[in-house]
Amino acid sequence: MWDFAQGEVLAFDKPLHWTSFDLVAKVRYNLCKKLGTKKLKVGHTGTLDPLATGVVIICTGKKTKLIDQLQYDVKEYIATLQLGATTPSYDMEKEVDRTYPTEHITRELIDQIIPLFRGEQWQTPPAFSAIQINGKRAYELARKGEEVELKPRLLVIDEIEVLGFDEQKMLLTIRVVCSKGTYIRALARDIGERLNSGAYLTALRRTRVGNIRVEDCYTIEQFLEELNNYEYVQIQ
Repeated sequence: MWDFAQGEVLAFDKPLHWTSFDLVAKVRYNLCKKLGTKKLKVGHTGTLDPLATGVVIICTGKKTKLIDQLQYDVKEYIATLQLGATTPSYDMEKEVDRTYPTEHITRELIDQIIPLFRGEQWQTPPAFSAIQINGKRAYELARKGEEVELKPRLLVIDEIEVLGFDEQKMLLTIRVVCSKGTYIRALARDIGERLNSGAYLTALRRTRVGNIRVEDCYTIEQFLEELNNYEYVQIQ
């Protein structure tokens, strides 16, 4: 039985184009409406980009105290990279700004480069990120055309493997298991550079957070249907 005031940990499959805040706001609004209250603590344990889908953990009530702890769970992603070009956002939010040679890129070269990203890595986050700079989000400054300088961060990539490579379209699909703070968009940038070319994300799906897999998650529609049919939810 759900008890949202005492606290619940809910796993969602975030839809494409939604921000993590959009998902939290939707859940909070419907919970407050169902519970007949104007206030309820609701928060997520890790931001997922609007152009990404997959696992987002949402905590309610007293379980929001677990957010800091849950943020450190390892995360697994499936990412598709377009090789031979870059965008300012390192994904499809912005248009391609440069193209690069790809004639030298083969599956053999990729298989040599990808293992170099295992283990501890220093990674410079994207300018289009939610990192705070003097009280403002980096992406707010970047979208205004302001120059954004972010310091490299130490992170850990536990696993990285090639799932597929389309040599005609120069599309590379990888699986990544990594620590908190890893930007897969920045990883795409770095892989492009290691290949003496460019790269940006065309698709990203977070398939696991800790022990929670995407196939175990609610869609927002499934959750709202269950919430609508649940007759005995109340705040004590």
